[in-house]
Amino acid sequence: MKKELITVYSPESQLRHPVQLLRQMVFDIWQARGLAWRLAVRDISAQYRQTFLGLGWSVIMPIVNTIVWIFLQGSGIINLSETDLPYPVYVFTGTMLWQIFVEAFQSPNRQFNQAKAMLSKLNFPRESIILSGILQTMFNASIKIIILIPALLFFGIYPDWSIFFLPVGIFSLILTGTALGLLLVPIGALYQDVTRAIPLVTQVGMYITPVVFPLPKGGLAAILFSINPLTPLILTSRDWLTGVAPSRLDYFFMINGLMVVIFLIGWIFYRITMPILIERMNA
Repeated sequence: MKKELITVYSPESQLRHPVQLLRQMVFDIWQARGLAWRLAVRDISAQYRQTFLGLGWSVIMPIVNTIVWIFLQGSGIINLSETDLPYPVYVFTGTMLWQIFVEAFQSPNRQFNQAKAMLSKLNFPRESIILSGILQTMFNASIKIIILIPALLFFGIYPDWSIFFLPVGIFSLILTGTALGLLLVPIGALYQDVTRAIPLVTQVGMYITPVVFPLPKGGLAAILFSINPLTPLILTSRDWLTGVAPSRLDYFFMINGLMVVIFLIGWIFYRITMPILIERMNA
């Protein structure tokens, strides 16, 4: 006889039994892997279906953004200080890496909104929709890296053995984006303002991160750049990509450790609030 899986919600807080909660979280993420893969394949196929440029859409925005900033810098409209790399390489690599973070940051809220109908009708590990978003972000990131390597060779930049550390940098950007985005899912489920505000926040954030601007040498801008947790992630990933010795590895690993903690907090918050959010959707 086939056993039916029944989920029972209790008024008792799950935080009263942290060990049991963590054990259940690990079990659910393992159970979610198959469904997450199928959802990711479905969404990636739908994303590029009936498009002329296909996978090219994953890199079009970074390329367009790069062209705009090269034009602004070359025409003298903006005056930037010297960068260690040729400016086209600096802005192109920075924009590509930034886009990986942005996609990871937007993914949890987007995945939740797309799965609302399924969440309200079916009982399945809720982690699958978050894991599906991570898989999609990793797929799009791989496309960007495939485009980046020939571009670097074209500009005369030849990566060395340090490029083998690049996946660590990409993982850190996806981890950071997912961790911060996961914290916003319960709020975004209740208020659409979050979805509308995310593009604005990421646009402003790009200007205080060494994506298109080099690190300022003083003033308020230098302070903002230095306290921005994304600064060491972008700089270190770019250094590994272009063969430059990283100068902020200690800060890089410290931020990654912090983001692991934030990810766990966001994951717990997500699990605790999910029954309440689903109940409100069904009301």
